[in-house]
Amino acid sequence: MNFIFISPNFPHTYWNFCDRLRRNGVNVLGIGDAPYDGLEEGLKASLTEYYKVDSLEDYDQVFRAVAFFSFKYGKIDWIESLNEYWLEQDARLRTDFNITTGIRADRIGFIKEKSLMKKLYLEAGIPTARQSPVTTPEAARAFVKTVGYPVIVKPDIGVGAANTWKLENDEQLAAFFGALPAIPYVMEEFVKGELCSYEAILDSGCEPLFENMTMWPTPIMNIVNDDLDLQYYTCPQVPKKLRDLGRRTSKAFGVDRRFVHLEFFRLTEDRPGLGGVGDYVGLEVNMRPPGGYTPDMMNYAHSTDVYQIYADMAAFDERRLPASEDRYYCVYAGRKEGHTYRRTHEEIMARYGGDMVMQEEMPEVNWPQMGRFMYTARLRTMAEVRRFIAYVQS
Repeated sequence: MNFIFISPNFPHTYWNFCDRLRRNGVNVLGIGDAPYDGLEEGLKASLTEYYKVDSLEDYDQVFRAVAFFSFKYGKIDWIESLNEYWLEQDARLRTDFNITTGIRADRIGFIKEKSLMKKLYLEAGIPTARQSPVTTPEAARAFVKTVGYPVIVKPDIGVGAANTWKLENDEQLAAFFGALPAIPYVMEEFVKGELCSYEAILDSGCEPLFENMTMWPTPIMNIVNDDLDLQYYTCPQVPKKLRDLGRRTSKAFGVDRRFVHLEFFRLTEDRPGLGGVGDYVGLEVNMRPPGGYTPDMMNYAHSTDVYQIYADMAAFDERRLPASEDRYYCVYAGRKEGHTYRRTHEEIMARYGGDMVMQEEMPEVNWPQMGRFMYTARLRTMAEVRRFIAYVQS
């Protein structure tokens, strides 16, 4: 089996996907714009060959790299980056090289465009907030008249809550239209709830081989727009309601053989037409693993190896790693450049060093969302999670 991994060096822990695939006898071929000498040793050892391009943005260069591997190694079975930014390019390459193990160009819109996502949610009967394309101020005011303020406006295609705003009144709506970028936007009714996500590794029948729940106490939109510190945690169990809705959503979007990250709101107040307190409302689908080191946090929470589970899915279409009963919360607390904190690094490590599973400076590209410095601990109870967040971020 020939598996092309696009940009296998970012995030830097993704070399583990390549390593587990290689252990399963898969021929792993890398394409990236980073110099080979700068790759981690574990990644180098996992790749049969690496093809450097000047820019991954240049489709012709990436196409030629795939063509070279196809000529040298035979039919390509998989092309993946597992990265939101490259999903459209991955789909185009699969289409051009007739690769069927993944989403192709004719379906990519349903997982990239928020307006098309809504159509599938509604067709499948999955509760989701009402939405309207942002076209004119008059159309926006008509939508607000139906759903009321506040409303959320965001790019139809976007990642990580970039350029997303919450509008509270007519003045803010007018200001938004006065500075509206020349890209498609959508407007959505505001839903009061806790942001959570359902993660799964799906087999060829769209059945989950692994499932996880992640809680995001402060939405990424607020983290970015209000310059707040990120905290979030993976959970030891997945509630039945979320598990059932996550499985229905996966099948509604017709995705298989993927690592998915599906976002929901858990309602904190009754919302007519959507549900009652504790019900889940579909927000967005992301057909790739969650960002940063969340896959590693899942490993710590479930005492497992999601990289191996993914590799077993790709190579054998099954899960071969037994599930563990030893479960935890794994919590991330970031600290931003320019903020002042009560606790020093030394104090944090003295108190939580025994529970700390990851601690490092993040890549600069992640600072607006994830902070410059991260502390990640494995803990048994929610009370411990709250104390850890307060201690690191106060």
